[in-house]
Amino acid sequence: MTAIERSQLTVRSPADLIAAVPYLLGFHPTDSVVAVALLGRQIIFAARADLPEPSTDPAERARHLAGVIRRQGAESATVVGYGSADRVTPAVDAVRVALAAGGTEVLDALRVTEGRWWSYLCAEPDCCPPEGRRYDPSANPVTASAVFAGQVALPDRAALVAQVAPVDGPPREAVRAATARAELRITELIEQAPESDLLGGRALRSAGVAAVRAAHRRQRRDERLDDDEVAWLSLLMTHLPVRDHAWERTDGRDRDIALWTDVLRRAEPELIAAPGALLAFAAWRAGQGALAAVALERTLSLHPDYSLAVLLDDLLRRGVPPSELDGWPSVGMPGVLRPRRRSRRGRR
Repeated sequence: MTAIERSQLTVRSPADLIAAVPYLLGFHPTDSVVAVALLGRQIIFAARADLPEPSTDPAERARHLAGVIRRQGAESATVVGYGSADRVTPAVDAVRVALAAGGTEVLDALRVTEGRWWSYLCAEPDCCPPEGRRYDPSANPVTASAVFAGQVALPDRAALVAQVAPVDGPPREAVRAATARAELRITELIEQAPESDLLGGRALRSAGVAAVRAAHRRQRRDERLDDDEVAWLSLLMTHLPVRDHAWERTDGRDRDIALWTDVLRRAEPELIAAPGALLAFAAWRAGQGALAAVALERTLSLHPDYSLAVLLDDLLRRGVPPSELDGWPSVGMPGVLRPRRRSRRGRR
C-alpha cells in the first residue's frame, strides 16, 4: 500500500479527481484501488493499494485503506478503481463499506479503464452513461494546476522504482573502488585516535559531522558528490551517531531528497541502509509517500532489521501524516523518533 499527502488540489467533478490522482501518487496507477480523502472540495490525501487477487477476500485490505483515510481527519472520500470490472468492483465495494462503517461519507465510487470512467453510485444516463464517459486528463485544469505546483506523474510505479535503483556498469565499479579507499581511511582514522577515544567513536562522529555538512554544502550549490565523497559518507553513516546527525538535519526539502536519492543509488549495497531510510524520511516529510515506499522497499530488502527503516515503514503503512511530526526529529535512543518543539524556521 502507498499513502501520500501532497499539495491541495481543488476538484469539482469526477474528471477533475481522476486527473489529480496520478499527481497525488506520483505515477499513473494501474490495477489499483485508490481512496481519495477530501475536506470540502479540496483533496488532502490519497492512499493506494494493489487490487486483490480474485481468489482473496478484499475486506481486510479495504479496512486498512479506510483506516488510513480516517487518520487524515477527512470529511469525505471518493474511491477509484483502475482495471477491469471483474477485479475492480469487489475491491471498490469493500472499500466503500469499510469507509461508511468508520463514519466517512463516500461521495462517489468510480472505475477507470482505457480512457473512460464509470460511477457505481450514479444511475443517470445523461451524467453517467452505461458505456462510460470519456475523459482527457491533459485538457483538465487540475492537471495544469498540478504541473504548475511542480508535481510529477510518472508513467507507472516501475518508473518510480527506477529512481532509487542502484547504478551499474562503470559508475558502480568507480564507487566500489572508492569504498575500498574509504575503508582504509576509516581504519587509519580509528588507529590514530587517542587511547581515551574508545574504539575511535569521537573521531568517527567528528569525521561524520564534517562529511554531512560538506554534503549539504555541495547540495546547496547544486553540486553532485564525487565517488569518494559518496563512499566516505555512506561508510561513516554506519556509525549511528553520524546517521542521527544526518537525520536531524533532514527534512522534506527538495535538496534533501536529491542528496539521499543520489547516495542511495550509488552507495555499495551493504551501506544503503542509512541513506535509504533518510530518503524515505525526507520523501515522507514532503508528502511523497510513493517515493518513500519504494525507498523503504529497496532498503528493507537488503537490511530487513534496520530500525529506522522499520519505524518509517510502520508510519507509512498506518498512514500517519507528516503533520503529526511537530518539527523535524529529535533523536534519543537510535531509531526512536519523537516530536520536538516547532522551530522558528517554520514547519507545516
